[in-house]
Order: sequence, then C-alpha cells, then structure tokens
Amino acid sequence: MTDDTLRAGPAPARPSSSPRSAREQGGWFARHRKRMVLVIGAVLLAAAVLYGFLPGPVLVERVEVTRGPLEVTVDEEGQTRVQDRFVVSAPVPGYARRLPWAVGDAVQQGDVLLRLEPTRAPSLDARSRARAQAAVAAARARLQAAEEEVEAAGAAAELALRELDRLTLLYEAGHASQQALDQALAARRQAQARLRSATFAVDVARFDVEAAQTALRYAGREPADGDVIDVRAPVDGVILAVHRKSEGVVQPGQPLVEVGDPRALEVVVEVLSVDAVRLGSGTRVRFDRWGGEAPLEGRVRVVEPVGLTRVSALGVEEQRVRVIADLTSPPERWQRLGDGYRVEAQFILWEGSDVVRVPSSALFREGDGWAVFVAEDDEAVLRRVEVGHQAGLQAEILSGLEVGEYVIPHPDADLQDGTPIALHD
Repeated sequence: MTDDTLRAGPAPARPSSSPRSAREQGGWFARHRKRMVLVIGAVLLAAAVLYGFLPGPVLVERVEVTRGPLEVTVDEEGQTRVQDRFVVSAPVPGYARRLPWAVGDAVQQGDVLLRLEPTRAPSLDARSRARAQAAVAAARARLQAAEEEVEAAGAAAELALRELDRLTLLYEAGHASQQALDQALAARRQAQARLRSATFAVDVARFDVEAAQTALRYAGREPADGDVIDVRAPVDGVILAVHRKSEGVVQPGQPLVEVGDPRALEVVVEVLSVDAVRLGSGTRVRFDRWGGEAPLEGRVRVVEPVGLTRVSALGVEEQRVRVIADLTSPPERWQRLGDGYRVEAQFILWEGSDVVRVPSSALFREGDGWAVFVAEDDEAVLRRVEVGHQAGLQAEILSGLEVGEYVIPHPDADLQDGTPIALHD
C-alpha cells in the first residue's frame, strides 16, 4: 500500500435509514394532515362551484314543420237579417182592435192582420183634398215604377237562367270550370231573389195606393155601424215584430206589425275598416257556429262605403264597416235560421291547399328578415327563413325549412345559435 492509501484510511460507509428518520417523516404527515384535508376540500368545493356556473341545457318545446292547407281570413261575428221587411202601419186614424197575431205566426198575402174601427174623420178643405189626391197619384206612380222593376228583374232572371243553362252544358262538356258554374248558379239565385223582392215591392205599392185612396174616400164621413177597415198582410211570410198588441187609438203611419219572408236571408257583419278595404264583392265567406252540423257558404254582396263608430268592450272607439253577404248554400241546410240569429263569419282572403307551415310563435325578426330556431342534435340552430302568408297561429314558409324538421316555439330571449337544449317532459 502506498502512503496515500494509508493516510486516507478505509472508505466511509453509506449512511442507512434509521428508525429515527422514519419517525420524523411520519410526524410531518401527522402534523400537516388537517391542512391537507382542508386544501383538498377547498379544491373540490371550488370545482363544484365552477361546475355549477357552467351553462346547462335550456328546456324548450319543439313543433314539427308540416305541410297542409292554410287560409288567411278575417273573423267577425254577424247577424242574419231578412232582406225585405215590411212595416205595416195604420193607414188612417182609428181605434185598433186587439192584434190576434204573435211573433212567428205564418201569414199569407191578403190575410187580415188587424181591424180598425174608424173614428170621425176630419173634413178636408180644398188644399188638404188636393194634397190627398196628389198622394193617391204618387202612390199610383210608385206602383207603376214597381211594376216596371218587376219586368226588369224578370228579364235579368231569365238571362241568368239562360247563362246557367249554357254554362251547365259547357261544364258537362269539360269546357267550363266548377267555379264558373257556381258563380252562374249564385247569379241565378240572386236574380230570383231580386225578382221576388220586386214582386213584393209591387204588392206594397198596390197597398199604398189602396191606403191613399182609403184616406181620401173616408175623409169627412161619419163612421157607420160595423164599418171597419181591414189591414192586410202585404206578402207571404211570418210575423217578425208586433209593435202594438193591445187595442186602442192609433195615428196614421204608426207602426203596428212587421212582416217578412225568412226564406230570403242575408248576413250583416261589422268588420274593422282596415279589414273592410281588403274585402270586395264576391269574396267567399264561411259561416260557422250557427247551430248546424256543417259550416255554410256565402259570398259578399256589398261592402258599405260608410264607416260606423263603435265602442269595444274595452272602451276603445273603433271604426267599423257593414258588410252584407248572401247565403249560397242550399236553403234546406239553413231553413232553421231566422231573423237576427248570430253567426261567425270567416272572410277568406287567401287559401292554399298544400303549403309548408310552422307556428307563428316560432318566428322572430332577424335583421330585415325572419328566422327560427331549429332543434338539431340537442342544440338550437338559428335558421333564416322566407315567410309567405301569415294566418294568425300559422305561417307559410317559402324557403329555409323542410317538412319533418322541428322548430322551437316561443324562443327565449337568452336562446342563441348553438345553445344546448333539452326537451320538456
């Protein structure tokens, strides 16, 4: 061995773990165990709070995009009305006996409605007699005018019948449409109604002549015993109103009873003026909830050019317009209807038989156009669409959606493109 080896001595041994070191390490864990538990708990609590603030899925409903019919309508309530109402009044002053008729009783033309016992008629001076004679002449002139109107209405009815026969032959040969045939049939019915109305007007004018002659004939005469005046029904129909039931003195021109033909009905509907400008003669009308099993069909005849101020149930003033419509359904379907009956009218402005439809509640404005949220793969996807006609609860989609897709109605304001969604149970 060298001197260096002897001076260095043997190599020092590697220190080994002793029981004391292990005890010291275990003591450290024991001293910091509580702190470590608190740290771990704080980390878990922070993770739970962070997870709770993460956005979750929005609960929504979805509605399928379908294809089917769609109608744009104006819906209002209306009332039926007898087209020709005849108010029978007292032709002369007298004592009217008790009226034997009641509302709803059927009468025939010429039936005695009531009897007037004459009172002492006042004498007529020259001026009054000339006026009475002029009234007779005027009544005769009105009778002639009414007779001429009957001839004109008869010619129109004959022309309408020929047109109907011609279109029937063309329709059977396949050269005319069903709509043209229906319009010809409606025109024929309207012409017949006008002819009946003109005939009734002739009868009324004839009775006016008799009334004027009666006033002139009995002027200044003493009433004879049992001498009475019979007031007769001007047309076939029913009693619509009784203005005086009990006996008593009546004055000339005082309304006594109303007579009308319930087979000639029309429907009067008051619509808002903003809706009236979209209606016109010939607009199709459907009458629902009138008491029958199926709706009735009709056509607009007149949109009156004068507006009316009405106060709604909420106390708001509204401008409304009367619209007169004719019933085009067969009379046997609505023969139970009477004067003043309530109906619900739907004026059909536009109709499509096969259109793509979505609920109007799913649409919202996006810039200058329309958009919807489509439910795709548990996400709300913003989709721009092109909207056609809108009919209250439903709207027509021209492009942007396909049948079978699902849209979200009533989208929440917080709903965005790509927001996770979940369906309501």
